[in-house]
Amino acid sequence: MRLVFFGTPQFAVPSLERLLGQPGVEVLAVVTQPDKRRGRGSDLVPSPVKAIALQHDLPIWQPARIKKDAETLENLHRTQADAFIVVAYGQILSLEILDMPRLGCINAHGSLLPKYRGAAPIQWSLYHGETETGITTMLMDAGMDTGPMLLKATTPIGWFDHAHDLATVLAKQAADLLIDTLLGLDQGKVQPIPQDDAQATYAPLIQKQDYWLDWNRGAIALHNQVRGFYPNCLTHFRGQPLKVLSTVPLTTAPDLPIPDSVQSLRADWQPHLAAPEAPGTIVGLLKHHGVLVNTSDGLLLLLIVQPSGKRPQSGWDWANGTRLAIGDSFTSSPT
Repeated sequence: MRLVFFGTPQFAVPSLERLLGQPGVEVLAVVTQPDKRRGRGSDLVPSPVKAIALQHDLPIWQPARIKKDAETLENLHRTQADAFIVVAYGQILSLEILDMPRLGCINAHGSLLPKYRGAAPIQWSLYHGETETGITTMLMDAGMDTGPMLLKATTPIGWFDHAHDLATVLAKQAADLLIDTLLGLDQGKVQPIPQDDAQATYAPLIQKQDYWLDWNRGAIALHNQVRGFYPNCLTHFRGQPLKVLSTVPLTTAPDLPIPDSVQSLRADWQPHLAAPEAPGTIVGLLKHHGVLVNTSDGLLLLLIVQPSGKRPQSGWDWANGTRLAIGDSFTSSPT
């Protein structure tokens, strides 16, 4: 089976590597986003997918706008590929491209479609507190993740999983499912199933304002935001930005999962659940753990934070180094 692989970030790497090692599969070329300037020296850095392609001496095409790039379109026509495999490529494909390969363009999407169509399914599934997600392979059409589904694989979401954890799991799952999908299609054993548009939900691009923690939300909602948009969620303390990387929500909910080390100190934090202070106020410190912050519903324990220009550190170390006082407060914007 002759394939062209479209992909860009680390999430796509396991799929490309699996295809390269699969007997009976030939990866003809790789299409990926143009190199980007990164770091203090603004050096051009290739995408993770390009780095793998270079190791295997594959042809690499990096159009800035694939719909308008005549050379890339001609190259794709010439491949006479059986399928184009698309995993987190980052550009929308035209109908001309979708119609080129014999089996079509096959996408591995990081959700259980039709839920979480769009650019950031992993992040938004965590944000909304889902307990299960997975990978769906589908035949691409002109819509945004609206094509007929081929195969699905599910995976549970742990209460303390964050976006990087979940992406690592799903990337490997996508690689496995793509092989099953390709073999099934080639043998006529996999049939496309239309999506139910009435059940669709969406996962749009994450905006900068999505990272800001609003302390007027509940502890569970804030915890889901932190792990969903990891490692970028922000609050302000004394006029300086502070990243919040790991949290534990503490509420009166009876079945809330709480780490044993925190549960053993229940007598130290439980009395603060009825704290009258405004949301965002520091109501206590949990020894060797971190800062207890009041929310509109329960407390949020800040386990790992990252001050501006510094490395991540435990909430406890940060509290000691910053000389916090009970009654200090966080804000959602500079004061």
